[in-house]
Amino acid sequence: MARRPMMAANWKMNKTVREAEEYTAALLPRAADAEEVDVAVCVPFTCLHEVGRMAENSAVTAGAQNFYYEDSGAFTGEVSAPMLPDVGAGTVIVGHSERREVIVETDEMVSRKTKRALEADILPIVCVGETKGERDAGGMWEKVSGQVRQVVEVLDDGESVVFAYEPIWAIGTGDTATPEDAQDAIGRIRDLLRETKGDDFADSVRILYGGSVKPENAAEIMAQKDIDGALVGGASLEVESFVELIGAAQNATTQTEQ
Repeated sequence: MARRPMMAANWKMNKTVREAEEYTAALLPRAADAEEVDVAVCVPFTCLHEVGRMAENSAVTAGAQNFYYEDSGAFTGEVSAPMLPDVGAGTVIVGHSERREVIVETDEMVSRKTKRALEADILPIVCVGETKGERDAGGMWEKVSGQVRQVVEVLDDGESVVFAYEPIWAIGTGDTATPEDAQDAIGRIRDLLRETKGDDFADSVRILYGGSVKPENAAEIMAQKDIDGALVGGASLEVESFVELIGAAQNATTQTEQ
């Protein structure tokens, strides 16, 4: 089954509203040509309303980087799922390693967020991945499979998510898992989805790679059979480099079809 690739930008804690406006204005006409690729830009809450407004009815989906699973209440500083579409968000990152490691989000919290996003008709990009210590100790698959299983258990028939495999040791470090390492991990995730949810589910779910993805290595990463795109941090902060990454995803689709 052919899966439509996705290239998702994660700005993290970067850009003012004015910078976001300039970026989005430059990106929209360039992304319009990438008809075979889903393009998302996940931005800080302060920028989301403006990016969502500009991206409305375009080839780009505005996205959030986080939210809380309760709809309202005494949760100072948090934003709920129903608030996100109100400012134009169609997707949201769930369980990024920086939130798991720094904010100490648990697997159970990530699964609750995933379920709430789906109920609110927002596409969750669910991040999974291991630390260097866990990998060196041979515990990569135990960590990643546990994270994936926790999410899959809450999905009803017909519900689907995007997974992003992000080895924590490769995020923002300049180190990148080799394309073969990335394919091995993502292939095992797909096998786990096949085992737990069946062939149709496993064949349809998109699994992205994240971790120091840049134009120089994108083509080789995208050539792997189970990698359906990327969740991009630093290389997404400049329009030109992000457009190159979108092009790599588009080229990979073209080569697959030939």
